[in-house]
Amino acid sequence: MFASVRKILEDDPVTASAPCRIDSGGTWDIKALALPLELIEPVTINIALNLRTRVTLSPFKDGWVRISSEGVSKGEQYPHENLPFNTPLGLYFAAISHFGFHGLQVNISSDSPVKSALGGSSTALIALIKALSKVSSILGKKPLKGRELLRLGYHLEDGISGGNCGMQDQAAAVYGGVNLWRWRYGGKNSLFQRELLLDINGQKELSERTLVAYSGKSHVSARINRLWIHDFLSGKTRAGWMKANDIVNGLAGAMKHKQWRKAASFLKDETAIRKEITPNAFIPITEKLIRQAEKAGCGARFAGAGAGGSIWALGEIDRIRNLSGIWEKTLSPIRGAKILDCAVDPLGVR
Repeated sequence: MFASVRKILEDDPVTASAPCRIDSGGTWDIKALALPLELIEPVTINIALNLRTRVTLSPFKDGWVRISSEGVSKGEQYPHENLPFNTPLGLYFAAISHFGFHGLQVNISSDSPVKSALGGSSTALIALIKALSKVSSILGKKPLKGRELLRLGYHLEDGISGGNCGMQDQAAAVYGGVNLWRWRYGGKNSLFQRELLLDINGQKELSERTLVAYSGKSHVSARINRLWIHDFLSGKTRAGWMKANDIVNGLAGAMKHKQWRKAASFLKDETAIRKEITPNAFIPITEKLIRQAEKAGCGARFAGAGAGGSIWALGEIDRIRNLSGIWEKTLSPIRGAKILDCAVDPLGVR
């Protein structure tokens, strides 16, 4: 049954935070792609960033739930029996409904720009579920473990969005670090297999060789993903997707062995394939940033579904430092665009 948590939160507000991510091989985490071609072992690499999204639960009037979030002009509040799941904040109301709580206010804030293709909405969802699980444990229930957090976050987002939702954003938020994910939606015991590619020292090395920038152009992934899925299902782009998957496997091996120049070359190759099979992921400013990275001897790729959002580059330390100055000069005239001060986050949600 539904329960007020107002008094619990009056004693001590509950907080949680989770990292966002950059990625390679994204979209393969969508079931419509991964499940029919499970024999080729579809994979995604993602790198958690210490640009964290924070959720704070505080008391509110009994029978009601209020949510406020950066990037949404107005907060939303509703009686708990009528929480909407189809508003800009509906996904988060759905998570609260799942736990059966009311009498709380949720505040969501993030270190990363809004709609920057770094997995922000999924990251916020995982942080929220973690916070709600903490409240649930105060009430005597077992707190959710990592795989349980990921499973609930994925199924909530996939269900509320109407399907075709991937899992990699939630996965990076739950586990942190640098991981290769093998998607096994048809598996009996787990939907994925996780391989940690780099230990803490390797993550520090990668941080020195990675550059992330926000283009100043916000993006919305749902429409773009639908187009990509349509072309994949029709067979139009499937061969290209399979070739990209081979490249991402190569990238994983190079990163694991700290072969940074080779890894940058693989990232460049994946971007070339993506230009063929997902041309709408590129806009003029992100194409320019990628060209500049490649000219500087680095590999570069859009984050998430592209079409704006963020770009990340990989290369040797001296080349990345040189590229940083080039990108900064390119981005300076664009409102909101900037180099993001970040590094690999070894920690997941907490």
